[in-house]
Amino acid sequence: MFDTHCHINFNHYKNDADEVVARARDANVQMIVVGAQYSTSKRAVEVAHLYGEGVWAAVGLHPTHLFDMRYEGDSEDEGYDTRKEEFDYSAYKSLAKDEKTVAIGEMGVDYFHMPEGVDSVDVKLKQRELFIRGINLAQEVGKPLIVHTRPSTREARDAYDDTLSVLYDTGFANCVMHSFSGSKELARAFLNHGCMLSFTGVVTFKNAKDLQEVAKYVPLDRIMLETDAPYLTPDPYRGQRNEPAHVRYVANKIAELKGISTEEVIKITDKNAKAFFNLR
Repeated sequence: MFDTHCHINFNHYKNDADEVVARARDANVQMIVVGAQYSTSKRAVEVAHLYGEGVWAAVGLHPTHLFDMRYEGDSEDEGYDTRKEEFDYSAYKSLAKDEKTVAIGEMGVDYFHMPEGVDSVDVKLKQRELFIRGINLAQEVGKPLIVHTRPSTREARDAYDDTLSVLYDTGFANCVMHSFSGSKELARAFLNHGCMLSFTGVVTFKNAKDLQEVAKYVPLDRIMLETDAPYLTPDPYRGQRNEPAHVRYVANKIAELKGISTEEVIKITDKNAKAFFNLR
């Protein structure tokens, strides 16, 4: 199995990362460790080297780190304070060229967490500019982009529409929509553009009927699986800290929705991940 998006480089695992990786390996799970700012991106590369086989890194600046702000979280997330960071292209490029770095990200737009006292138009403009710089870096180093997109509300599509606008304007398509939660119509638009879609433990939630219908709709050869650990823990562990070994529950749910075996889902999504991240 392949967990294409986790954060074992975060402080949530500072006391037991070895055990978390061991459980993943016992479950035959490989993983991409994803950065959210320079410090965690650097740590992602270090973690990938530390654990070696089956562990790779992605490096990028999350849009919520463009401003000092309080991330209050929700039922699945712990709150924390984000530290403002300017995107140092050359510093990220150095990390991106490391042999263990297989993608740029996560980068994109986030309208759910907005800083206080800053005009929303300015925030969105700055996020768009950062997103385009992430695309530029991905193109320069020849690696795919992991795209973070979160609308202002669960029902809104504003961030998805703006993400599509950037992708259309740049012509860039070598990307995966991380933790996709949009509608079937939006899924179709991203698929038509050439993007991959990735599903998390949210698809296992009892109240995620709409997302489950989207997962049924998306062809299996365009799907990747992820945990977004430590967040978005699937049933039956919802409410606890997530970890890469739990990606099996996402695979189980996709299999149930599509009426096929979990083994078939694992086989195809593993192939998808290795092709997308250019792994041999």
